[in-house]
Amino acid sequence: MISYILRRMLQLVFVLWAGATLLFFLLFTLPNSPGELIAGGANRSANPVVVKNVNHKLGFDRPIYVQYGKFMARTVRGDLGESYRTHEKVNDILKERAPLSLRIAFWAIVIEILVGVSSGVLSARRRNSFADTATTLVAVVASAIPVFVLAYLMKQVTGVYAYQHNWPGWMRFPALGFGPNEWYLWIIPSWEQLRYLAQPVIVLASVSTAILARITRTSMLESLRLDHVRTARAKGLSEKKVIRRHVLRNAMIPVVTIIGIDFGTAAGAAILTEFSFNLPGVGSKIVTAASQRDLPIVLGLSIFVMAVYGVASLLVDISYAFLDPRIRLGGEDG
Repeated sequence: MISYILRRMLQLVFVLWAGATLLFFLLFTLPNSPGELIAGGANRSANPVVVKNVNHKLGFDRPIYVQYGKFMARTVRGDLGESYRTHEKVNDILKERAPLSLRIAFWAIVIEILVGVSSGVLSARRRNSFADTATTLVAVVASAIPVFVLAYLMKQVTGVYAYQHNWPGWMRFPALGFGPNEWYLWIIPSWEQLRYLAQPVIVLASVSTAILARITRTSMLESLRLDHVRTARAKGLSEKKVIRRHVLRNAMIPVVTIIGIDFGTAAGAAILTEFSFNLPGVGSKIVTAASQRDLPIVLGLSIFVMAVYGVASLLVDISYAFLDPRIRLGGEDG
């Protein structure tokens, strides 16, 4: 197990290096040099002398391999650079924006697990029943609604209409903003913070929850048909024990995989949700920085997203051995 974890950590380091390298060179294929954008904007009206001076100051007149070497040297030291426009440290941007993105991703995954997995299990246990049909129908509809459409509807209903018609306080939620951002409220948020988190978290979790419910149902049905499950029933075990001991652990392997992927994606790529609710998260900052050709911010925040995604994938792989004892990690025998 330890050897497997070490190998996967080395693979994670390689993936981060490869991803950072790819992003670095792809950004250099964009039109206009950073000096042109900084000195004159997108209209290309900057004075050539000013552009030359800006590029020299930022080091863009040096060979690309020199720039890449300096970028990687800073990254290895944990220094992700600073903004070309505002001179703000990328590490400071991460400290400010990452907690909000991770908090939203965390609670979206909590909803995804509680609602998606339980709905999928219920559908599988009561196949072809009304509950199964209703759950499948809701999952299909939820997965088909675009995120920005659902965000708009929620803001209008619970953020505007509810206030206009004086609905009860527990049915009214702020349409914009993010509320208190204290780190110790991650697990048990205050009511005020919960009111701000509710809408973006539900919107972010909606599609993933619907997909997870369908995957859980399919995986459960496949596990219910396995030989050892029929043997357990033949031995006289109750249906609850059969489900808990022999079905759930096998069925959870693809489910855990999806959960890990969703967390990595939600932590940095929930761009539409952040824009819809005016949330200063990592995803929205990446988009803004990319439009301004602010390379350090784009590269630094993208590396953070890749790291979160990689760690989530590592934890998913390790969990396989605990969910199914037949799986052996690290080349173990048996």
